[in-house]
Amino acid sequence: MRLPTVSEQVVTETERALARRLPQALPYYRQALRSTGLRIVHNPSLEENRAHQDIISHPPDVSIVLAAMKANAGFLATFNRRHFIDDAEVTVRAGTPIGTPGDALAWVRQQLTHAAT
Repeated sequence: MRLPTVSEQVVTETERALARRLPQALPYYRQALRSTGLRIVHNPSLEENRAHQDIISHPPDVSIVLAAMKANAGFLATFNRRHFIDDAEVTVRAGTPIGTPGDALAWVRQQLTHAAT
């Protein structure tokens, strides 16, 4: 099974959101990142982003999809229904399933079940 992977952009965006909404949680978030064994992948270059602008309708999300593709992610988990989940073509263009974190857990369970048989 692949290591859980996250892009630098996602880590940064999450940290900014926590700093605004729940700053006392930042040390716990940082500790969780260190202890989970997450693989943090570099953001795609500006050239890569420009070359793949058609992968998703919301330009700021291009780098998130590209990072998942470059990392060969088995599943892209997001709460962003509007730009990722509701547009089924994003999944097709990315070549990886996209869904909510709950969907990701169901996917992991399914992968574990298949691996056990």
